[in-house]
Amino acid sequence: MTSDKTWTTIIKPHNKLWEVDFKELWRYRDLFMMYVKRDIITMYKQTILGPLWFVIQPAITTIMYMVVFGGIAGISTDGLPQPLFYLAGICLWQYFADCLNKTSSTFISNQGIFGKVYFPRLVAPLSTIVSGLVKLGIQILLFVIVYIYFLAIGTPVEPNWALSLFPLLVIMIAGLALGFGIIISSLTTKYRDLTILFTFIVQLWMYGTPVIYPLSSIPEGKIKLLMQLNPVTPIVETFKYGTLGTGEFSWNMLGYSFCFMLVVLSIGIVLFNKVQRSFMDTV
Repeated sequence: MTSDKTWTTIIKPHNKLWEVDFKELWRYRDLFMMYVKRDIITMYKQTILGPLWFVIQPAITTIMYMVVFGGIAGISTDGLPQPLFYLAGICLWQYFADCLNKTSSTFISNQGIFGKVYFPRLVAPLSTIVSGLVKLGIQILLFVIVYIYFLAIGTPVEPNWALSLFPLLVIMIAGLALGFGIIISSLTTKYRDLTILFTFIVQLWMYGTPVIYPLSSIPEGKIKLLMQLNPVTPIVETFKYGTLGTGEFSWNMLGYSFCFMLVVLSIGIVLFNKVQRSFMDTV
């Protein structure tokens, strides 16, 4: 006897390296949401203060920057209150660094489930990017509270139209974190020592980004040019310009950062698709 069978799911290899099946990602949206919830819940599970660490971490970091860079080193903040200046940079940078570090270990940290169950592998790094938005939102709320306080006491801060670009800035910094993260994740399946090297690079990367100092304090020359070539620099500077009224804003630099993000994402997707076909043989 023969009977016709209708397959509900067909798993087939990607024909192109640059290929993202958005329909398939949408079908696994429930799994995606479970990953997001897992990342949020397990981050501070079995801790005393729980989600309060989302606020405590940037607060303590800001105080440390005020003591070390503002007090001891005497680094300028463009005449702005130090808490406002440092928080403006910390919020975006910590979101970028956290997402980057977590997505860069996608294959290694998920090798157990990847080897047993099929689902679009991009679900894992994408969920990290989305779950990080919760922490970013809480830290932005902290920034807003501090911002309102300084406005109330008459601090001359001047928010402007560039603040409306905030959603675009979040998309750009998330795209950069995702792109760089899946590139490193693809490389570390074979070369594990790159994980240690990359963690060190991310720590140094912050000092090449105007988080603890204004870009205007850097004299014109090769060093400033290198900092402007940092794709995160225009994002942080635009946010500071929109909220605090100081900073260097340039459509050209913002456009450069956006194009850089698209290139990094494209390279990351190509490498990710290539590695996911055989990563279980090397992990």
